[in-house]
Amino acid sequence: MAIKQPYRLAVIEAVIVNLLWASTFIFVKISLREMGPLTIGGLRYFLGFLVLVPFLLKSKKRKRISNKEWRNLAIIGISSYTLANNAMFWSLIYLPATTVSFMMGLITLLVFISGVIWLKELPNRLQFSGILLTLIGTGMFFSVGLKPGEPLGILLAGGSLICFTIFGVMGRNTARARSVDTRSLTAFPLAIGGGLSLLIAIPIEGFPHASIQTWGLIAWLAVVNTSLAYMLYNHSLQILTAFQMNVLLNLAPIGTAVLGWFLLGEQLNLLQFIGIVVVIVGASLVQVRNSSEKLKEEIVVP
Repeated sequence: MAIKQPYRLAVIEAVIVNLLWASTFIFVKISLREMGPLTIGGLRYFLGFLVLVPFLLKSKKRKRISNKEWRNLAIIGISSYTLANNAMFWSLIYLPATTVSFMMGLITLLVFISGVIWLKELPNRLQFSGILLTLIGTGMFFSVGLKPGEPLGILLAGGSLICFTIFGVMGRNTARARSVDTRSLTAFPLAIGGGLSLLIAIPIEGFPHASIQTWGLIAWLAVVNTSLAYMLYNHSLQILTAFQMNVLLNLAPIGTAVLGWFLLGEQLNLLQFIGIVVVIVGASLVQVRNSSEKLKEEIVVP
C-alpha cells in the first residue's frame, strides 16, 4: 500500500497560499497608482512563468503533454490569468481591497455547483452547512450597501468570479487526473495567460513607467504571490477538492482587511466584521471530515 500526500499537509499549503493571496489585493491596489491593471496582470504572471523556467528545464520526470492537455492548460491560463485576474484588478480601481477580496468568497458556491455537476464531488452535511454559512457571512458583509461607482466594480468582480470558477474546476480536474505534473500545470498557464495579457495591455496602456517601489511590488507578486503560491495551490489540489480549497481561501479577507487598515486606511464596520467571522466558521466546518474519508484520502492501493 502506498501512502499519498497527507491531507493535513495539503491544508497547510492552502493556508500559506491564503496568506500570500490576502496581500495580493493590497499590493495590486498600491501598484494601480502607477500602472494599469492589464499591465500589472501581464507582468506578474509572465514574470512568474519566467521564474519557473529553470525548474521546468531541470525536471527529468516531466510527462509529454498531449494536444488535449495543452488545450486544457490554455483554458486554465486564459480563464484565470487573462480574464479573471485582470477583471479583478480592474475592479480594485472602484472597490476597496477588502471588498474585492471578500467577493472572491462567492467562488465557493459557483465551484461547488460546478464540482457537483462535472467532478461528482459531493459534500457531507457539515461541509454543506459551512458553504451556507460562508454565503450568509458574505451577505452580511454587503448589507451595508454600495457607494457611487462601486456597482461597476461589482460587475467586473462578478465576471472575474465566473472565470475563476472555470479555473477552479479545470485546475482540480487536471490535478486530480495527474496527467500533467505540478510544475507544468503551474508554469504553462502562467505563460499563456500572462503573455496574452501583455499583448493586450501594451497597445491599450502603453509601456509601463513606474517607481522602484512599484517594480519591487510587481517582482514580489511574480515570484512569491504567483510562482510559489500557485505551485502550492496546484500541489494541494491533488488532495483537496475544488470547493474545499475555495472555502478555505475565504479566510483571505481577514489578512486583506488587516493589511488594508494599516497600509490603505480601509476600515470595516461591526456588521462587516461579524460577516467575516461567520465566513471563518463556515470555512472551518467545510474542513470537518470523518475517519473513513480521511483514510480514503491518505491511502491508495497501487
